[in-house]
Amino acid sequence: MATVRKRKLPSGLIRWQASYTDGAGKRRAKLFERKSDAEAWLTETRHDLVRGLHTPTSASPTVNEAGALWLKRCREKNLEAATIKGYEEHLYLHIAPFIGAKKLAELPAPAISAFADRLREEGRSSEMIRRAVRSLGSIFREARRRGMSSVDPTAGLDLDLPDRDDPRPVIPTKAELQAIIATASGRWRPLILVAIFCGLRASELRGLRWQDVDFEAREIIVNQRADVFHKIGRLKSKAAYRSVPMAPIVLNGLREWKLVCPKRDTGKKDATGETIKVLELVFPTGAGGVESHSNLMSRGFEPLQIAAGVSNTQPELDDGGNPVMDEAGKPKILNVAKYGMHALRHACASLWIEQGMNPKRIQKLMGHSTIQMTFDRYGHLFKDSGADQRAAEDIQARLLGS
Repeated sequence: MATVRKRKLPSGLIRWQASYTDGAGKRRAKLFERKSDAEAWLTETRHDLVRGLHTPTSASPTVNEAGALWLKRCREKNLEAATIKGYEEHLYLHIAPFIGAKKLAELPAPAISAFADRLREEGRSSEMIRRAVRSLGSIFREARRRGMSSVDPTAGLDLDLPDRDDPRPVIPTKAELQAIIATASGRWRPLILVAIFCGLRASELRGLRWQDVDFEAREIIVNQRADVFHKIGRLKSKAAYRSVPMAPIVLNGLREWKLVCPKRDTGKKDATGETIKVLELVFPTGAGGVESHSNLMSRGFEPLQIAAGVSNTQPELDDGGNPVMDEAGKPKILNVAKYGMHALRHACASLWIEQGMNPKRIQKLMGHSTIQMTFDRYGHLFKDSGADQRAAEDIQARLLGS
């Protein structure tokens, strides 16, 4: 039986007690300053009880407690270290400081929207707010799996975030790509060719094995990747496992590179006492190990862009953020690389689209988990400018007769 009763506390204060019996048959109660608040809360609680969606506040874990259980579950599922590190940052930097002490039962959908608004007020970007709320949703779902929560208030929630940034990816021009290819040499040339013509992610390039380069079929089979900790592991999603065709320039470049590619020391010796080395990774370090992303950029792609003239200028700054002056008292100007490695992946997608490949094929080759992801990134490239112009002319003719 659910009731609302007036109570006088030992302090002399008057409060209204809403009480009810939960699904386990246990009597529970909560105090309110006003009777109307007690009645409204009790009505909502009874409604949730009927639908099986109620978790008593006293039995509900805090966000911090549930978050710790969620991270524990992520480790048990053997998620990549980089993924777990990102989740930890979401929890400890963006969630816990604001609602960590709150109980899950105290966070209905309006409270989640208020949390998102608070993040925006604190200067978080729209993308970071989305990621934090997604992680919060994962916390609720793990708590629900453990019987500690009945709902996920983030499900279907419209955050109504401002999104004024241009969603279209930055793509190098054909002239810039041609300059980069013409300038690339040595160990960086085959890597750049695979990036431009096959669209592999940087992590996939770093984890690519020779056994996954099929020279006969003229395709690359993407089967693994290297994370930020240089650990070889699984790809980002099931869709990321794919085969990508190789252009002739890529095929020839890899054949030449294979002859001089560094081998990995196995730590074993053959019958003659010689150290056994094996050809394993396509783009390894000089010792045959996993190349770091920072080296790939600082020693490879960034100097290559500057040498090719694909760069921007900016003033040189000291440790205090102040411009460094030359002998004439003028600010020193630096040439800096214009693009990151992911820009070459975008360039590859744009070339495939220009060639006339349909969206579903682009999704498959890029390893996107959904067709929506493909359209979100490259939808603007699928347009038919000629057809659009003809349609505009037809509209004018129908309206004005000319």
